[in-house]
Amino acid sequence: HPSPTDPTISLNTTHPSSTMISPRRKSTRALLLLLATDFASAFSPSAPARHTSSTSLAATPSRREAVASLAAGSLAFVLPAAPALAAITDETPRVVTRMGGLLEKYGDPLRGFVINCPSGWNKFEGEVGAYDIKWQDVVSIEENLKISSTPVKSTTTSIEALGEVKAVGESLAAKRNAKLLMAEDRLTEGVLFYTFEFALPDNTHQMLQLSVNKGKIWSLDANASEKRWPKRAELYKNAMGSFVPKLL
Repeated sequence: HPSPTDPTISLNTTHPSSTMISPRRKSTRALLLLLATDFASAFSPSAPARHTSSTSLAATPSRREAVASLAAGSLAFVLPAAPALAAITDETPRVVTRMGGLLEKYGDPLRGFVINCPSGWNKFEGEVGAYDIKWQDVVSIEENLKISSTPVKSTTTSIEALGEVKAVGESLAAKRNAKLLMAEDRLTEGVLFYTFEFALPDNTHQMLQLSVNKGKIWSLDANASEKRWPKRAELYKNAMGSFVPKLL
């Protein structure tokens, strides 16, 4: 298991004001903290209704307030019902390729998801404050795929509660001093997914996928150096395309 000094994140939920997130890399749960501020500001009782995909996501509470709110609620988002955006009706089939053995099927009946994960990679279970499960290349630890989940209010049933996919991606990029390279949405097995690619300041290329199902927001992030990204892009894309936050 990664040590408590893992540079990806250091969280202290007892004293939210002491939360520290390394500028080198933000973990999946750190990304969810950033997303929490957008949820809170966009759908607070005094917030104006969202009318177009260009609605600003900039007016957010402080990081300390977001962390304190999450810590007090056991990392549960409290979200009012979101205004509806244009519905996506065309289904994109789940990716099932194993890439000749580079991917292998993994089902988690306890958490309730399936994915084709990288075969032969080291698997790590639940680092508190960082991820639920992680697969890491046996040679390059910078190459990894992580899954994280955090509870949301029962009335929140889709990731579209965050807003239009490009606006969400731009907001996340701005908060992380990163460059947004791609923002796409798709509907697979009845679940709406938002997928992004970012160029991070530490020369890391990251693919991030978000969805909401069964009362949780699900986040997958896959990482590699910019130099190695062309060798990993297809593997990561197929792994994420195979993920469904339900048992099939």
